[in-house]
Amino acid sequence: MGKVVCFGEIMLRLSPPGYQRIVQASSFDVVYGGGEANVSVSLANYGMESVYVTKVPDNPIGQAAINELRRYGVDTRHIVKGGDRLGIYFLEIGASQRPSKVIYDRKHSSISEASKNDFDWNAIFEGAQWFHFTGITPALGDNVAEIVLDACKTAKAKGLKVSCDLNYRKNLWSTEKAGKVMGELMQYVDVCIANEEDAEKVFGIKAPDTDITGGKLSHEGYKKVAEELKKRFGFEKVAITLRGSISASDNNWAGMLYDGNDFYFSRNYTIHIVDRVGGGDSFGGGLIYALMNNYDCQSAIEFAVAASCLKHSIHGDFNHVTLSEVKALMAGDASGRVQR
Repeated sequence: MGKVVCFGEIMLRLSPPGYQRIVQASSFDVVYGGGEANVSVSLANYGMESVYVTKVPDNPIGQAAINELRRYGVDTRHIVKGGDRLGIYFLEIGASQRPSKVIYDRKHSSISEASKNDFDWNAIFEGAQWFHFTGITPALGDNVAEIVLDACKTAKAKGLKVSCDLNYRKNLWSTEKAGKVMGELMQYVDVCIANEEDAEKVFGIKAPDTDITGGKLSHEGYKKVAEELKKRFGFEKVAITLRGSISASDNNWAGMLYDGNDFYFSRNYTIHIVDRVGGGDSFGGGLIYALMNNYDCQSAIEFAVAASCLKHSIHGDFNHVTLSEVKALMAGDASGRVQR
């Protein structure tokens, strides 16, 4: 099936129960997650050999994060222990016209203070075919950006495919810093994944005739974005998620894949959202799975979008779906009828 290595930060997520606001809360629900960790769990669910690499504190909270990954079959043997703390984020889940909100408490986390000497990439990549990271990880600090660069160089030297989800986070760095750091990393990337804002925020590439706030997306505009990304960095493939925001509770959801010659658009799903955090990561996990298993481009984008459509119905960061469930939705079974 293939071995995939993901590198990033796993975090403790604290959310008020249901749709309560943080100021209302007298308790918080606990889950673990993070961009690349979410991808790792998706791939493990699909039967891939999924390896997750990070650094966590050597305490019960760090161990709990490792245990959560192990629970879903992720290989955690290369996770390093050390440092003072696990990063935390607070999530207030929005509804209707009230958006969700995230508050980070991740400064001085173990991974943000890691060094290149913590990771032996030659050993980590032994037997692997694919390496995945996101733009969140190099945003944690210059030291972490150096670790990512070292990983990318080693991955390419060993013949791995490399994918990156641009995942711009304004709370972590400026657009100027993001463009500089990510621009250097992109020379090692084969498959670039972006959403409706990333290409503009990181590289200044804006989709014409698109209004994200108003939920207006232009297919022709995103073709131009993909073409420009391909032209600038030489990617083999560019994948873009197409989210039409009706409200915090309801979205249109689709995707596009560009292989340098042709554009492939998935079917559109109108989704009622339970939890949208990790939606993009579930798309990335689905796309990596499909490409590693030799799906044609149309089938690959359909699989990735169907997988991420289902994720929006699941609480927590991880996408707890099976191959058969994704394939059933791909085949057109979107009724949601009770399975007996």
